[in-house]
Amino acid sequence: MRTKFSEDVIPLTDLKVNPGKVINHAKDTHRPVLLTSRGRGVAVIQGIEDYEKIEEERRFIKAIATGLMEIREGKEIELADVKKKLGID
Repeated sequence: MRTKFSEDVIPLTDLKVNPGKVINHAKDTHRPVLLTSRGRGVAVIQGIEDYEKIEEERRFIKAIATGLMEIREGKEIELADVKKKLGID
């Protein structure tokens, strides 16, 4: 999902003129669209499926990092205790 600056940087006025085209571009290319106003970035439009995927990946990575920190701090839990807590036999 690499941004193509020649295609994915769009002035805010283009969004006002044809919002469907801009939204479909983000959805179809699976790349975020950077909206600009007076040459400066002001917002990003992204397809919902791509947003949800990135958020899921972010939460997963955060959970891994949290787990690694807990291991370093000596907060391990035995597998048998986890299974018991979750009701898994």
